[in-house]
Amino acid sequence: MRPRTRAELAKVLARKEVPDEVIAEVLDRYDEVGIIDDAAFARAWVTSRHQGRGLARRALANELRQRGVDAEVASEALETLDEDDEAATARALVDRKLRTATGAPDAVFRRLVGMLARKGYPAGVAIRAVKDALAARDAEAAEFADQLDADALATDIDPTA
Repeated sequence: MRPRTRAELAKVLARKEVPDEVIAEVLDRYDEVGIIDDAAFARAWVTSRHQGRGLARRALANELRQRGVDAEVASEALETLDEDDEAATARALVDRKLRTATGAPDAVFRRLVGMLARKGYPAGVAIRAVKDALAARDAEAAEFADQLDADALATDIDPTA
């Protein structure tokens, strides 16, 4: 079993047809004694999922929201990750996938940027990580990477970048 948020526990109790007043009373008591701590849950979730799955802040925020963590609590937990952490993790993910990637550099580029996008990385971070990794791979990939303008591509993909 993993720790649960207040919202998750409330949902389980409601599904078991426990009256709302009892749910509120039980969960309030759990809060008092420290059995439920959404802030600690959020911090642990962010650390675990970022290190274990390589998820970026956007994906982590979505997961916390799905688990009923308050937006302010989630935001505080996500502040533990900075842009440098995200960029380093993105690059490590790309390096790991690049070892077994086959095909033309443009196809590899698209697959790797797509993989990072699914993990919640902003377009600029994803494109720069893949471009840098391709530049270090081999001559053909380096030539392809040299032709890429990461900032322009990121702006084309995400106008807020």
